[in-house]
Amino acid sequence: MVLESLINPRKAEGKPWETFFIGMIYSSVAVFLSLWIFRDYASLVMVFLTVIAAVPLMYNTIAFEEEKDKEIQSEKVLVKEHWKAISVFIFLFLGILTSYTFWYVALPGETVADVFEVQTQTIESINAGVTAVITGQGVYNHFFNSVISNNIKVMIFCILFAFIFGAGAIFILTWNASVIAAASGSFIRENIAGMAAGHGWSNITGYFYIGSSGFLRYLVHGIPEITAYFLAGLAGGIISIAVIRHDFGSDRFRKIMVDSLDLIILAFMVLFAAAIIEVFVTPLLF
Repeated sequence: MVLESLINPRKAEGKPWETFFIGMIYSSVAVFLSLWIFRDYASLVMVFLTVIAAVPLMYNTIAFEEEKDKEIQSEKVLVKEHWKAISVFIFLFLGILTSYTFWYVALPGETVADVFEVQTQTIESINAGVTAVITGQGVYNHFFNSVISNNIKVMIFCILFAFIFGAGAIFILTWNASVIAAASGSFIRENIAGMAAGHGWSNITGYFYIGSSGFLRYLVHGIPEITAYFLAGLAGGIISIAVIRHDFGSDRFRKIMVDSLDLIILAFMVLFAAAIIEVFVTPLLF
């Protein structure tokens, strides 16, 4: 496959920032193919096409990390090595998110409605749920419990998808990228339109501020949250590959389980911190 040959796990872990551009290429190609061939279902097809392109890199990277379990004995060193893979996944996610957001802002309104139809419906559903929580008593407690409950559910899905499909967590994370892109893209698009109507197109600083605000209002808590999901997905994927290689019941498998459990515990800790940031910090900044 042409897209698969663009990068390999060893090269990606050496220069993880390159996967940012790989993510942009994968998702941009997916957007145009979905519009060209499956326009009526573009909002879902672009996610699936992006996932199909990203799966080989995701799977091979997880398999590369599983091999490290055989070579490295120290848990501390092993977790540190796994962070190289996590950085690859995060840059890949950011590339996909940036690409989706760009196309949300750049494409004509009617086209955007087709490409992000389901994502927009999802955002409206989430906003309705948040409004229902806020109108109740104990706003912060209810909101925090809702956020942490939803995030844990997503993390469990990442573990299960990764275990069942090897690199299946990339589907959930790509879907999340498309939803976040629709939310941030909508914010950027609406504010740019308002500024253009009032001040014209000469205020470059203002447009840069709008664009950066649209990203940061979601990335401040989004980066640790996505990191937690990737940690969980990596743990599930490592176990899956170990089972495929018939290591079940061996000493090596027990070592892999301990390593994966460490990743899952770390994921829970990062996810809890992300929920605190989302509920108590992000509203103060934006």
